[in-house]
Amino acid sequence: MAAVPSRRERARTATAQEILATARALLVASGPSAVTLRAIAREMGMTAPGLYRYVASHEDLLVQLIAELYGELTAALERARDAVGPDVAARLLAVSRAFRTWGLAHRAELGLLFGSPLPGIDTPPGSETDEAGRRFGAVFLGLFAELWAQQPFPVRADDEIDPRLVDELTAWRGVEGGMPYGALEVFLHCWVRLYGAVVVEAFGHVGFALTDAEPLFERELAVLGEMLGLPYAPP
Repeated sequence: MAAVPSRRERARTATAQEILATARALLVASGPSAVTLRAIAREMGMTAPGLYRYVASHEDLLVQLIAELYGELTAALERARDAVGPDVAARLLAVSRAFRTWGLAHRAELGLLFGSPLPGIDTPPGSETDEAGRRFGAVFLGLFAELWAQQPFPVRADDEIDPRLVDELTAWRGVEGGMPYGALEVFLHCWVRLYGAVVVEAFGHVGFALTDAEPLFERELAVLGEMLGLPYAPP
């Protein structure tokens, strides 16, 4: 039986969670530059040095926030995936739409995760942010690998792919289950299209032409479905 946390441990956990919640509120209200230890301490009625009992540095705080946001987004994708049954096409559509829904509802958080990297935030292999990002990516890649196993889609042969890309994909191929280079190339192509469709809408870069970008997003999903040989079902 797991030990019951002491009152002091519960208080520490609650304070740590409040620090992250306050950091997120500052991010949403004023952007990444507003997320400082001094600002968080002021909002919480603490001293800035007092925060160092809970976070090692400003960079450590941002790493924790990024990991928490990745966890929230990943959970949203997993719920969408698991709500539609075993059909892989339906699940790919569901997680793609869930990614857009979360991104449009959390634009500041999306920017922190997928915008320009913040100075001083490192994501070496095995780090907290790297692992959180990999869990997010595994939702899409796991469905992609499942699709490839069930009904392989057309891909280029290895000798048709730019050798420079093959070199880049070699290490990743070993980590991600050994799918052919061509399948990984298609996966990345699909991710770039999906990511681009969500990010340009969330950051207002299609506002010059569209007030509602959902039909364009759905068209992107239909085109990607054609590429993969999957039926498209409208929402």
